[in-house]
Amino acid sequence: MSYQEYQPKLEEKQRAYSELTEVKELFASRGWFAGTSGNLSVRVGDYNPGSFQFAITASGKDKSKSTPEDFLLVDQNGKPCEATSLKPSAETLIHCEIYRLTGAGAIFHIHSVFSNVISEWFWERRAVPVTGVELIKGLGIWEEEAHIDIPIVPNYADIPRIVPEITDVLNPRLPGVLLRKHGIYAWGADAFEAKRHLESFEFLFEYVYRWELLSKGRS
Repeated sequence: MSYQEYQPKLEEKQRAYSELTEVKELFASRGWFAGTSGNLSVRVGDYNPGSFQFAITASGKDKSKSTPEDFLLVDQNGKPCEATSLKPSAETLIHCEIYRLTGAGAIFHIHSVFSNVISEWFWERRAVPVTGVELIKGLGIWEEEAHIDIPIVPNYADIPRIVPEITDVLNPRLPGVLLRKHGIYAWGADAFEAKRHLESFEFLFEYVYRWELLSKGRS
């Protein structure tokens, strides 16, 4: 079946919108969408790297509120699949690239103070190093005393310039990438897994931040 012929079933779209609503409300309650920031998406229906669709948060919406205009369906190029006056998130192209490269089922992006601060602190090394912290297992990495380096990429006002930066650092073992002074993108096979990964990253950022403070205090 060609991409042009395929359309997601109504229940597939409804399920995606329901999952996005639930996650949006939860993350908003944690203060992760300051000033309408952040974006969420869930892939809908069939997938191959060249043709897929996903539901994504509409641009400029207050994510602490729920309205019938919160989400829309876009294709693998970030273009709306249905007639709408809504605009997809300004960072939709980043979602497109992550879906293309990973085949993920959901991608969540939030802004938090810890992710912003830690991305600047480790900017010169272009990665946040974490060793032996239990919540690394939340990313699906189970080795004892595991070490990870969470990649940091530049944050440009011109979103298409960010896309190749993500392409260059994406690690199949690590379901996330950090934008400098911007926030984390985390993904997973479905909304539940993407949520778990994002929460794990946020815990690790706070841990590293607080450990850096303690370490400096000892020296």
